[in-house]
Amino acid sequence: MHGVAPASTSPAPVTLPYSPKVDPANFVARVDNRWFPLAPGTVLRYRGFAENGRTPQSDVARVTHRTKRILGVDCTVVRDTVSSRGRPIERTDDWYAQDKQGNVWYFGEDARNFEHGRFVKAGDSWESGAHGAQPGIIMEAAPKRGDTYRQEYYRGHAEDQARVLGGGGAVRVPAARFRHTLRTVERSRLEPGARELKFYAAGVGEVKSRVIRGDHERFALVSVTRPR
Repeated sequence: MHGVAPASTSPAPVTLPYSPKVDPANFVARVDNRWFPLAPGTVLRYRGFAENGRTPQSDVARVTHRTKRILGVDCTVVRDTVSSRGRPIERTDDWYAQDKQGNVWYFGEDARNFEHGRFVKAGDSWESGAHGAQPGIIMEAAPKRGDTYRQEYYRGHAEDQARVLGGGGAVRVPAARFRHTLRTVERSRLEPGARELKFYAAGVGEVKSRVIRGDHERFALVSVTRPR
């Protein structure tokens, strides 16, 4: 990844050096990407298992009405809380924004672990523009099979990348059966042996995820509450 690589058409290429162009004038107020919509007030609930494949966990992602300005861009704040046996163990505020082309960018995260009765900031927190961190793309405007893109870049801390595998076919989860899905696989230079498979449904977002190399973590969508 550190040598010269073929040119990429992605605004967030996996090549290095990495310096994506972020023009605040090229971003819109709403995140309405088909595969990754973020309407404020939406709550997505997931159920699954931790890395060991045995410990049950739940994950609640709330699209808040809050925004955070990063690099001049007003990002939507999504609060993600992971719990195990009814007790919170992780809480993360993720920051997303959509450009005029329809790509959803990921500008960073404030990740916290629950320790000794309170949330403590985790080492993998990062914010675009601070300490060399750069934003990436969490979902393309028009994903095509074979597309690759960088999702985040904070060297040595956050270096996730994704590749579009194409249509994922029908997927059944506790929330519903989705006839057509989009399938991607994620990896990181920091965990070279790990791979995570994700499925997205139009108008909903992520509906299923499963680590296929590295550990046994998996989650599936249980319910969606939409804003009134």
